[in-house]
Amino acid sequence: MMVSVKNLHKKFGDLQVLKGISCEIDKNEVVCIIGPSGSGKSTFLRCLNLLETITEGEVIINGHNLTGEHLDILEMRKEIGMVFQSFNLFPHMKVIDNVMLAMVKVKKMKKEAARERALELLRKVGLENKAEVYPSNLSGGQQQRVAIARALAMDPVVML
Repeated sequence: MMVSVKNLHKKFGDLQVLKGISCEIDKNEVVCIIGPSGSGKSTFLRCLNLLETITEGEVIINGHNLTGEHLDILEMRKEIGMVFQSFNLFPHMKVIDNVMLAMVKVKKMKKEAARERALELLRKVGLENKAEVYPSNLSGGQQQRVAIARALAMDPVVML
């Protein structure tokens, strides 16, 4: 299993948002989480990336127990790509720079190699021609595709 979730609970004070979620996801499997606004979809994904503290339960991703002791959260996050609802693109940076940033800062890639990889990813999402524009000049769908390219730039084992 690439992702194994067992009896996941998440509370915010007295409000219990996640109530015992369990699932298993194989490598290369695509899973969609659907439900009404406020039903806990984003909270569930944020728990899988440890952006929320898990109240109870167990999460194992790529063999790493996220709820176990001695976990290096920053190292684990390098393996988990996430596209946020609001995309979180840096408005002061061009599209190409948004995609390159983590490759240069986190993966320590040389800028030339990061630029080449970023252009390849932008090509895959149909936005190579928008590499030199700012996010404010893109539609919402285009911004989302840039965010996908940025997440893929880290070569994650799991994409949320």
